[in-house]
Amino acid sequence: MGALIEAAKDKKYPAEIVLVISNRPDAGGLLIARAADIVTAVVDHTEFGKDRTDFEQAVQALLEKHRVDLVCLAGFMRLLTSDFVSKWQLRILNIHPALLPAFKGLDTHKRALQAHAKIHGATVHFVVPEMDSGPIIAQGAIAVRPIDREDTLAMRVLEVEHRIYPLALKLVAEGRVRVENGRCLIDGIPVADGTDLVPDDAT
Repeated sequence: MGALIEAAKDKKYPAEIVLVISNRPDAGGLLIARAADIVTAVVDHTEFGKDRTDFEQAVQALLEKHRVDLVCLAGFMRLLTSDFVSKWQLRILNIHPALLPAFKGLDTHKRALQAHAKIHGATVHFVVPEMDSGPIIAQGAIAVRPIDREDTLAMRVLEVEHRIYPLALKLVAEGRVRVENGRCLIDGIPVADGTDLVPDDAT
């Protein structure tokens, strides 16, 4: 989120961050947003019980109030219902700390190390009802080093996330991304998946 806010400070950037919503009152991102004079709101999911519909209706009301066009998830650890996703079809972006379709879900860095993956990275994708399965907008890869631990790998992947998320949002906001047969095309060129990537730090 902080990387998106920094990118949007450039007057030439095609998107404006108008609202930051958190489902956790103690989220550090709220402080970052407020420091940047961005409107913030908290929709605490614990106040809505197990029914996600009421929670999502509260979020929807805020998005409509602030005339939001695109939603960018960052560290949002809750699954959205298919009804909500359908209202925002191809207008919700998410960042995932792995090269999808590999390592969907949690503990991606640990699982990458356990699988002896040679490359790892991050993915920005459109959100669909199925977890971490939407069309890929952008990816960035790094080489997994023999000395890497879970924390060092996470730190290096975070640098990739900070680079590719502002780029992906820029491409979408500029109208350069379209989806055909479940795959993103940028300026008409299909986005390569993780199997075709060369690590940024390859020697």
